[in-house]
Amino acid sequence: MHAKTDSEVTSLAPSSPTRSPRRQVYYVQSPSRDSHDGEKTTTSFHSTPVLSPVGSPPHSHSSVGRHSRESSTSRFSGSLKPGSRKISPNDGSRGGGQRKGQKPWKDQCDVIEEEGLLEDEERVKGLPRRCYVLAFVLGFFILFTIFSLILLGASKPMKPEITIKSITFEQFKIQAGSDSSGVATDMISVNSTVKFTYRNTGTFFGVHVTSTPLDLLYSQLTIASGTMREFYQSRKSQRLVNVTVMSDQIPMYGSGAGMSTSATGTSTLPVPLSLSFQVRSKANVLGKLVQPKFYKRIDCSVTYDPKKLNVAMSLGKNNCTYN
Repeated sequence: MHAKTDSEVTSLAPSSPTRSPRRQVYYVQSPSRDSHDGEKTTTSFHSTPVLSPVGSPPHSHSSVGRHSRESSTSRFSGSLKPGSRKISPNDGSRGGGQRKGQKPWKDQCDVIEEEGLLEDEERVKGLPRRCYVLAFVLGFFILFTIFSLILLGASKPMKPEITIKSITFEQFKIQAGSDSSGVATDMISVNSTVKFTYRNTGTFFGVHVTSTPLDLLYSQLTIASGTMREFYQSRKSQRLVNVTVMSDQIPMYGSGAGMSTSATGTSTLPVPLSLSFQVRSKANVLGKLVQPKFYKRIDCSVTYDPKKLNVAMSLGKNNCTYN
């Protein structure tokens, strides 16, 4: 503060003898910092009135203002937290720009890190994408093969059941004759019917049934033969099959010497015969991919009795073998 002179004091005293000296009001700006998000800093100033002392000279206004600014600056710098940066009012806009500008290296690192992660993901996902179709096809074939083997294993024990029921002779005639080359020999003609039942035991598949020719033999000579018609048998069902076994003028070449015949050409004594054929069954478990096949060989001993012509002769388990 400047020192007052005696002339200044005497000049001021009479000018205001009856009223108190006029008080001049000064305003001190004290900054306060409010931080809401931790990144943006705004500086505001609060006005605090300060009364000047009595009799302060007018020219002391500048000195007091200067003193107030210095004190406010010292208070503002003292109120900053440790590690914080002092911000002047003049660089408020510039400071905000700098704080926003301080993050480019972080953004760049984030971009690099994100690109690295994307490359890692593409590298990891690249192999499954390329091999996805191959893995799917391979897995499908493995599962399908396992499933097919399971079906095949489950269907194998379900073998068809065949039972020979009877044979009926409508004709059994032996007479003299000659073969195609003119050689004289006994000729035989047979007409008979074989009946048997076929049962499909499969619970989840049907079967296509065929057979080899049904051969009727006398002393290893085929004297009659018949063919079974192919058929389809659904699951858990059965049917009665009739097959005609016949022949006409089959040369015997001396094999019939042991047969005793009458004048009409019929045999007067029982004639031992045998019936032989094989039944083939093909199941459709999974279309044409899984087709288990079943074979059964049947051999039966048959005795022709002239007294039982046109009569069905039963053929039981004692007469037939199934292989």
